[in-house]
Amino acid sequence: MSRMAIVTDIDRCTGCLACTVACKVVHPMPIGKVRCRPLRVGPYPIEGGSGNWPDVDMYFLNVTCQHCENPQCVEVCPTGASVKLDDGTVQVHADQCIGCQLCIQACPYEVRYLNEETNVVEKCTLCHDEIESGEFELPRCVSQCCGMARWYGDLDEGIESFKGPRGATLGEYLQDFDESQVYSLPDSGNGPTSLYILRKQQWQGADKTTWEGLDFKFVK
Repeated sequence: MSRMAIVTDIDRCTGCLACTVACKVVHPMPIGKVRCRPLRVGPYPIEGGSGNWPDVDMYFLNVTCQHCENPQCVEVCPTGASVKLDDGTVQVHADQCIGCQLCIQACPYEVRYLNEETNVVEKCTLCHDEIESGEFELPRCVSQCCGMARWYGDLDEGIESFKGPRGATLGEYLQDFDESQVYSLPDSGNGPTSLYILRKQQWQGADKTTWEGLDFKFVK
């Protein structure tokens, strides 16, 4: 058993969309649909500041399937098409999906979509098949991250061991951080596994269990 996941160093993310583009090249999807969705959080007032420029902050938050510990999408699937594998990833078996979209409604992160041409629900796979076959060493969104912000590995082995482009490891490459600077998306009981490192700014929405109140805009 393992728990494969992605860690994103938000301080290094520039919102360039390289991850989104790389994902769409490898996994063709309908126009307007993405599996890797950067959000712009803010600008928001710096704590104790005036609330006017330059006393404001902003960061980019990349949201994709969280490959949850207790995925609600798997629980509601009536056919067993949505499954959690031994490596910790959540996958969709296209041949078993009937397009009922119950999983889309159950996902608190809005990261699933229905491919209307195939009537199959799709989402991030963490490039599971390509990595299993040896075609890829890393998910494409990680290997193509030009800011060295995204890292991939097994949570059970510690995030310092996570790998990035050019053979780098998170522990060797990134600026120091502590446990208080590692965050996850709001947890509604599903247990998201993706982690985010943010040192220089105030994390927004850390204690929320829904998206309500989080000031963000889609990056286009």
